[in-house]
Amino acid sequence: MENNDRAREAAAALDNFKIEIPSWGFANTGTRFGKFLQPGAATTLEEKFADASQVNALTGATPQMALHVLWDLPESTADVPKVKQLAVRYGIRPGSINPNLFQHQEYKLGSICNPDGSVRRMAINHLIESARIARELNATDISLWVADGSNYPGSQSIRKRIGWLEEALQIAHGELLPDQRLLIEYKPFEPAFYHTDIADWGMAAQLARAAGPQARVLVDTGHHYQSQNIEQIVAWLLHTELLGGFHFNDRRYADDDLTIGSIDPYQVFRIFHEILNEPDPMLMAQIAFMIDQSHNLKGKMEAMVQTVMAAQEIYLKACLVDRQRLAELQSEGQIVDAEECLRSAFWIDVRPMLAEWRIKRGLHPNPLTALRESGYIERIESERAERNAARSSTYA
Repeated sequence: MENNDRAREAAAALDNFKIEIPSWGFANTGTRFGKFLQPGAATTLEEKFADASQVNALTGATPQMALHVLWDLPESTADVPKVKQLAVRYGIRPGSINPNLFQHQEYKLGSICNPDGSVRRMAINHLIESARIARELNATDISLWVADGSNYPGSQSIRKRIGWLEEALQIAHGELLPDQRLLIEYKPFEPAFYHTDIADWGMAAQLARAAGPQARVLVDTGHHYQSQNIEQIVAWLLHTELLGGFHFNDRRYADDDLTIGSIDPYQVFRIFHEILNEPDPMLMAQIAFMIDQSHNLKGKMEAMVQTVMAAQEIYLKACLVDRQRLAELQSEGQIVDAEECLRSAFWIDVRPMLAEWRIKRGLHPNPLTALRESGYIERIESERAERNAARSSTYA
């Protein structure tokens, strides 16, 4: 395929590259040690929808927003009508529904893996309620991260907890509509440092199979050990048809929630390459691209726009790989040339191509510049500063 043809196909692929952004990315967040409050941070669900709408208007790539049940729908299903109204007003669809199984005091020893049956039932009821919310909002995915685990050898029965996990996920799966999915996330450690109940992709894959045919694995790019080959995990999950989606962020150590591509853009490029190498278009279409970042120091709006721009740039680079030539070189055992074929696409400066793509779709060629020139940040900081300042005096 000629370079011009490949560029046209890559630009067309961007039209279908949609990214779900998280509601919590617009709110005040922090480390386990404290928060640094920002004057323009969203303090209400409406403000989160307004911010998400602005990001989508600037980038043309973020039509839906992930919702957190406890943080965004504290009254659970009673909050659904308000979410529907805000979705219509701001033109942003409700995205994945994220249950909360880690903040209640009852979850000290775990949620769906707690040795106390009454606590497990409380957690399962929350999963059932989350599924009801997803149904009422026409949300496709329930995105599940379980913080359960233990910190000391012998303090919990690992085997029993496997059984409790399977039981809870099967019940949650039974609440799904035919077009819905249960996405199971894994994390090697934190907050549990001796054993985490869903610690790697293999455990998540086994649990997905045990849960039912609509369960898939969710890959968070920050939830891996140092130097782990994430693209190999992606290849295996594609091969087994268990890849459900991604929570994209970057890390220097683990789960740092840094901006995608800020530390290792080549790794993200390799992940996208494996996805684009998938021959089944139906399988590719089912992959959910989601952002899961906590912008503690960067401005919320700028960080979110920068994130989407970075994802588009790296995705476009991966689209430009000459896969036919690469396959030929691989089959011939041409190691250096095959690597150079892959790397050459990564080193292309795609920003002019992206600017042209945006202009043709009525967008500003640089969304970050457009955001800064729009006055939106100054306006929300003026409107929200007093509320955020009041929160700083009560935060402990």
